[in-house]
Amino acid sequence: MRRLLPGIVAVLAAALLPATAPAQGSLPSYTEPNASGSITVPFNLSTPPARPAQRSYEELLGLWQSAGRGYGVPWQVLAAINKIESNFGQNMGPSSAGALGWMQFIPSSWMRWGMDADGDGIADPWDPEDAVFSAARYLAAAGAHEDLERAIFAYNHAQWYVDDVLELAALFGDDPLAPGAGQLVYDVADLERRLAKARRELADARKKLARFERRASRSGESRLPLERRAGNPGLSDAEFRKVQARLEELDAFETSLAVRRERLGARFARTVARVEELEEERAGAALASPGTAVAAAPGAIDGYVFPVGGGPELVSVAHDHHDYPAADIAAPEGSPLYALADATVIDTYPNDTGRCGIGLTLLLETGAVFTYCHLSYLEPHVEPGAALVAGAPVGLVGSTGNSTGPHLHLAFDPALTYPQEEPWFRAFAGRAFSWQDAPTPQRERPKPSARPKPLRAAPSDGPVFRVVRKRVIRFSLG
Repeated sequence: MRRLLPGIVAVLAAALLPATAPAQGSLPSYTEPNASGSITVPFNLSTPPARPAQRSYEELLGLWQSAGRGYGVPWQVLAAINKIESNFGQNMGPSSAGALGWMQFIPSSWMRWGMDADGDGIADPWDPEDAVFSAARYLAAAGAHEDLERAIFAYNHAQWYVDDVLELAALFGDDPLAPGAGQLVYDVADLERRLAKARRELADARKKLARFERRASRSGESRLPLERRAGNPGLSDAEFRKVQARLEELDAFETSLAVRRERLGARFARTVARVEELEEERAGAALASPGTAVAAAPGAIDGYVFPVGGGPELVSVAHDHHDYPAADIAAPEGSPLYALADATVIDTYPNDTGRCGIGLTLLLETGAVFTYCHLSYLEPHVEPGAALVAGAPVGLVGSTGNSTGPHLHLAFDPALTYPQEEPWFRAFAGRAFSWQDAPTPQRERPKPSARPKPLRAAPSDGPVFRVVRKRVIRFSLG
């Protein structure tokens, strides 16, 4: 029998409803789906808004509680799904499966259970109020009052997903007004947003610096023939003056280049320092509360970590390569890269030269050797002889060297077999990446080793939902 997780006690504490929340008596029924044509949706349902909505933790807390009370679903479960599905509105898709919005609804499910919760006349999955209330309605329709686990499984057909939701729900605590892990989970998500933005800025700064260096190099190449021509004793005075004028123009241009190089270099250094500061802050938050990392990134499988961060909505790879065994793992520029296992750095390529561009070569403890290519940034600690643990940051995705777009080129050295054929690589399908050329299966993942302590019920005058892991939910009064 599957090992039971700790129990969760979800107390729906009294909280003020947001001004935009519908009256509880007017909520659409969860026993009947929407009739055809009964809701109005955005003109192009799958197009994200130009300016995505943002909500503070306090605003989201009131929203989760209102929707939870309205449909009899523990608010902590709605909070956990909100975190796992979109990281509180930061990664809203559309996903590779077509899921979209704050709570990642498939369009067909949205047409059946989506609702206009904020009263603007449109049932919009990109709107936090509409999406959270619709998720509560969907869970109630899926039987959350009788079997919460079954309802969560209906939301996403994977047992690991059910376990993750319930574990994360436990972190939000039974007292929504007390500062605790729930606020920390939100703060870490905001930290991840700022870190992702800083990484993109770093990748952009690296590209601009590289373009500038190439331009400066071309200027130097133009100077040599002019200086040689100026030294020709057979040159007429008029020709000499023209060459001299051109050299003076180059002098002025190179002076301006030096000023710009200094500015770009300073910007690059500031961005590097900012990324390192945020990475340290993120690592400290994870150490302080390991549970806040739930669903942030897949854990290790047989000692391996997937080398590209971002998840299956952003990261993809094909089963083959255009000319020899290798994996071209597509991801947005600036996505984080990790050491795929415990390893030693045996070589680095810190400059954007050659076909590989910026990259590194790792010797794993198993004796296997892997090369990473086309990085936009290489971490300072990644240098020959450095020992890295699985999951250690090594750089950022880029498009340096012989590359037509941002991706990580991952290959064995020598490149005799495909990394994609390794069992550990395939095990991350659906968890860390999507296949570009085949359906991506749902996969079970190992249970986390650390379990949060069960929550204790707090006194309450309102209804109490006690979640029992024997697949029954008891209803009582506090």
